[in-house]
Amino acid sequence: MDAATGRPRVRRTTTLVAVLVAVVLALAACATGGSHSTTVGSSAPSSSASPSSSSPTTVSPSSTTGADRGVSRASARPLVVTGLGDSVMSGTACNCEPFISTYATALGAHQHVPAKVTNLGKPGLTVSGLAKQLDTESTLQALASASVVVVTIGANDLGPLVDRWRNGDCSDQCVSDATTGLSAPLDAVLTRIKAAAPDSAQILVTTYWNVFEDGAVADADYGPGFASWSDAVTLAANAQICRAADLIGAPCVDLYVPFNGSGSKDPTPLLAEDGDHPNAAGHDAIAKALLAATAPTP
Repeated sequence: MDAATGRPRVRRTTTLVAVLVAVVLALAACATGGSHSTTVGSSAPSSSASPSSSSPTTVSPSSTTGADRGVSRASARPLVVTGLGDSVMSGTACNCEPFISTYATALGAHQHVPAKVTNLGKPGLTVSGLAKQLDTESTLQALASASVVVVTIGANDLGPLVDRWRNGDCSDQCVSDATTGLSAPLDAVLTRIKAAAPDSAQILVTTYWNVFEDGAVADADYGPGFASWSDAVTLAANAQICRAADLIGAPCVDLYVPFNGSGSKDPTPLLAEDGDHPNAAGHDAIAKALLAATAPTP
């Protein structure tokens, strides 16, 4: 045994040395031939190697369809639709999807993005009630994140006129005073909505087909004369709503024609059983009117 290593001594014969040299040379040759495939930590891959599956894939814009490019652009900011307003907005009396949801889904499909809906509609809400709603943090947050804001408001402010009509106490002057009385409150609340929403958000304000009951239900409940009177109130109210919308640069979406045509069309097929709110077909008609009025996304 070697005193230093404890290993057996090797016989130093010429034959053994020659054999060992030959083995070493053979091993060196094998190691040199396989170096490209076994070396760990190479500074760079061979230029002829195929791309690694972990490498990011870049798609040339010229090879994508228009829809693909639309998804790429819009995915950075999903479509967020916020609805504000009364029972028409909330979907009262209709066991169906409210128009704001149908509209958002259709608009999202048109823009090739998923849509998120925040429906803040409340039955019985008046213009002053909407103003109070704008004082809440949850409403302001919903507006701050909105891509599109839809507002339907004003009909409940005119409800007291029905009793006056029943009493024969609401002539043309009565109608004029009540509808022009919407002017300042509408201006104020729409201005606040515009200020709370992003500059890039689109605001849409709808009118009404009728601010009271309509169709067969109204005919049965109120008798002759009500239809023409309520029509006059509705048109006057719609004029104020559109004037206020124009003040903030928002499109005023007409719902009178989809339900009434030129004024002679019976809206009953689009109304719920109460005659005061839209049914599923009515909500679809409103959604289509909104979609037609929405500015296309480039």
